[in-house]
Parts: sequence; C-alpha cells; structure tokens
Amino acid sequence: MRALVVDSLGPDYAGVALRDIPTPAPRAGEVLVRVRAASVNFPDLLMTRGEYQMKPPLPFVGGMELAGDVVALGEGVTQFAVSDPVVGGAKLGGFAEFALLPAAAIRRKPDNLSYAEAAAVGAAYLTGYVALVRRARLEPGEWVLVHGAAGGVGLAAVDLAKALGAKVIATSASDDKLKVVADEYAPDAVLNVTRGFREEVKAITGGGADVIYDPVGGDVFDESVRCIAFDGRLLVIGFTSGRIPTIPVNMPLIKGFSVMGVRAGEYGRQFPERGRENMAAVWAMAEAGTIRPRVHAELPLADWRVAFDLLADRKVIGKAIIRPDL
Repeated sequence: MRALVVDSLGPDYAGVALRDIPTPAPRAGEVLVRVRAASVNFPDLLMTRGEYQMKPPLPFVGGMELAGDVVALGEGVTQFAVSDPVVGGAKLGGFAEFALLPAAAIRRKPDNLSYAEAAAVGAAYLTGYVALVRRARLEPGEWVLVHGAAGGVGLAAVDLAKALGAKVIATSASDDKLKVVADEYAPDAVLNVTRGFREEVKAITGGGADVIYDPVGGDVFDESVRCIAFDGRLLVIGFTSGRIPTIPVNMPLIKGFSVMGVRAGEYGRQFPERGRENMAAVWAMAEAGTIRPRVHAELPLADWRVAFDLLADRKVIGKAIIRPDL
C-alpha cells in the first residue's frame, strides 16, 4: 500500500516521503480500514519535527483521524462487518491507503456525513466539547470569545458553542476568513485581532467574555486577560502563534478568573467513563446535524505537502482532508 512515512525528524517535512509498504493484517481486536479520508491536524505537522508531546518511534505513518470502509476483521471483532463505513483514529496511520486500528477506536460513520466531513469531526469537536462543557461548564446565554475561529479547532468551537446556546464572538487575523465564518456559522460578532479586540469585546459583552477559547496564545492570550469577565474561564488550547505566554498570578486573583488547560485526549485517559460520554455526545450531535464540520479542501495522498502547507500557512477555514482513494 502507499503510505506517507516519516523516516526522520526535521524541518520542512525533510524526513517525510510517500512509500510502498506492506499492507498490515488485523490481529485480535483490530480492524483493517480502507482509508477514504484523513484529517490534517497541527499535531500531525509537529510530529514530523519531533515537536509534539507524543514521539512515536521511527519510522511511522502519521494521520490521527480518518474515515473509511472496513475490509478485514481481527479475531473477536463482532461489532463491525466488512464494508461497514467507519470513522475514528488512534493517533497514527491515517495517511495511507489502509489503516490498522483497534476496534475500540472506531465507530460507524453517520449516514448524514460524507467521509471527509466525518474525518473532520473527532479531534476538533472533542477538544471543543471538553473545553466548553467539561472544563468551562458553559451555560446557555454566556458570552464565548473564540480565537483562531477559522481554523479547524476554532471553527468547531464556534459551531459547538452556538449549538450549546452561547453567544459567540469569533476572531481571526483575516477579514476574508471572518466573512466565511460569519456567513456559514452566524456568530453574534466577528473581530479582527490585528486591530486589537479587548475594548470591543468589553463593549459587545457589557464588561467581558465569560469564556475565552484560545488555541493561539502569544499576544492574543495577553490581550484576552484584559477582556475577560469576573468569574470567567480562560481556556488554554494551544499556541499556534508560536509563543507560549505567561501571566502574573495577581491578574486572575484581582479579576477573579480561572486559567484552564485543555487536553481532550488526556482528559479521557484520566476519566475513562467521562471520555466515552464526551465522544458519544459529540457524535450524537453530528448524527443529529446539530454541528456541521467544514471541509476546506480534499486532496489526494500525492498532494500531502499541499494539504500540510494549507494548515501551516493558516490558509484553512475548517479542515484540510487527505483522500488516499483519489
């Protein structure tokens, strides 16, 4: 099978190449899936440089989440049948024509989602759900400020916050991206962060945002501290700006807000039952059409570098999808 293999770690995907490797066979408890769509996430890019917290041994095939069709079942797997359309992931293996996954890591693909849309749900919406529901305990009617709102994780948070009954301010550094977000997801306000945002946020909300969802970090985090409401929750999702910010602890003391770290996968590992509940809730919303993942582009496996660059260069609105079946 053709697969995108990381042979060595380095900048500019220097150690990444398309190769022919043996198609694996499922062992007990495993499922072999013909990959129809694989979502590109920032951790996929970071792993090619050895900059993600998970550092798999070399060589490895990246691709955290995927959708496709079951082609073979390992011993003991009875919940799926050959040809079943499924979605899921296990941190690695999605950027290939076939992927071997534990049966526990996949579920049946909702009929109302395409393979590409289904591949765009898992990581982004699970992060949003853990952040907004489990960590921030978001209440209907509260104001949520979502940074990086055009990216996969940010746009999922906009979509999910609206579905949960919140009032949403979406931010980005691009007016063009904000127009797409406004047209397709109808947040209550949009703001361009390059022109500053704290005074506008305070004016729109009447004092400050109740919840701030920040996958950007850097200067955006610094300014967010100055427009959060008393008893607010500032959710640390990541640092796509490249700078990990710091905060004097007298700020949350004086302003009475909390800074909360969010790692959806680790949350599920620490609280397995809640983790299962989180995933079930996200997929129930997807099946009901309550949330709507956005696919920015679908590209063949041969164009993997284009897909990676779309994400790295901040050109994606939603998710870039690699299609090994094209």
